[in-house]
Amino acid sequence: MSVGESMQHQAEEFRARYGAIREQIGRVIVGHDDIVHGVLACMFIGGHCLLEGVPGLGKTLLVRTLAQALDLKFNRIQFTPDLMPSDILGTNMVVETPEGRRVFEFQQGPIFTQICLADEINRATPKTQSAMLETMQEFTVTIAGKKYELERPFFVLATQNPIEQEGTYPLPEAQLDRFLFKLVVGYSSREELATIVDRTTRGVSVQPEKVMDGHEILKWQKLIRDVILAQHVQDYIVRLTLATHPDGPFALPITNQYLRWGSSPRGAQTLALAAKVRALLEGRYNVSFEDVRRVYLPAMRHRVIPNFEAQAEGVDTDQILLDILERLPEKGDTVPVAAVVAK
Repeated sequence: MSVGESMQHQAEEFRARYGAIREQIGRVIVGHDDIVHGVLACMFIGGHCLLEGVPGLGKTLLVRTLAQALDLKFNRIQFTPDLMPSDILGTNMVVETPEGRRVFEFQQGPIFTQICLADEINRATPKTQSAMLETMQEFTVTIAGKKYELERPFFVLATQNPIEQEGTYPLPEAQLDRFLFKLVVGYSSREELATIVDRTTRGVSVQPEKVMDGHEILKWQKLIRDVILAQHVQDYIVRLTLATHPDGPFALPITNQYLRWGSSPRGAQTLALAAKVRALLEGRYNVSFEDVRRVYLPAMRHRVIPNFEAQAEGVDTDQILLDILERLPEKGDTVPVAAVVAK
């Protein structure tokens, strides 16, 4: 079997296994197809996902259902204003040995898991929120100078209420940037709401079956990175990222008018990886421009910061990004990618 045939076979197998998880989630979750895909894409890439929406839209239920469909360790952390960093990470406790000596022993916190549901993460204080930074980036926990490794795969699925709600603390930009996607959960349609009522008011409880374990997830994470990203598509990703930088070489008029800060390099990395997932789901092992465009909003909406003028005129981040996506041509100049990044 040639390399191309092997990749094609693996792409088809990935689509089948991906469909198996979607099927199990669909037994419980009604609608929200884009949200479900976004969460699964983050999992298969090996990143973290932030779900934003008003209470009662099924954000927590979605994460719980995903955990039930996977043979992985799962913990939920309910974030509250009085939650302390040690309540998440763990702490050193004084214990007595059989010989009668007293020694410090590390008691692991709920972050030592594989799927961590950080529920209502923006209800905790910034001090507690920052306790998640190292775990999300380095997959480690450092307590009293000692570093502890988290078991792979590991990903954080966080939910938050819109920051306009009372009693919330907006996540700092440094922590937002560590989320691969920010997904905005909207209301259900008339048909979806009718199905929800039918499923939840007749005394019938449907539980998803476990269809995948950690070893298989790690296998797919490796496959995704093997998908081909052509130079001209990579350059499009780079220019889309640089187009969010005010006064930069690729800044558009709307960028200079409404943005205060643009995306970090993590934005370009996310676009590349998420587009590779889309390519595999389409049965291809090379990324297209359309794959990149379809993941642009969830990958970028939390990585750019609008300025005061945008806030005063009611222009939201998605509007700005959609304008950039519409106006930036697929094919740019011939400047090498490395040279563009270096500017």
